[in-house]
Amino acid sequence: MPGYANDKKRTITRLRRIEGQVRAIEQMVESDTYCIDILTQIAASTSALKSVALTLLDDHMSHCVRQAAAKGGEEADEKMEEASEAIARLVRS
Repeated sequence: MPGYANDKKRTITRLRRIEGQVRAIEQMVESDTYCIDILTQIAASTSALKSVALTLLDDHMSHCVRQAAAKGGEEADEKMEEASEAIARLVRS
């Protein structure tokens, strides 16, 4: 079971809201909306996605990584490296 299982419904709701924001941005471009207004909405959508990503990362750390660390060994090392790589991707984005 994934770490986000307890918050799955809330996560899906947030992602659907973000999807609506992105569709609205597309409509803004189609309607020739002022560039700064579009950029503001893009920033809001990006921030919302990062928030979801951080929530998923937190769930992963407290569930998957914690379980692997308790077992120890190679699985723990793999989960720690995987989490570190995910954090690096988020920082670069």
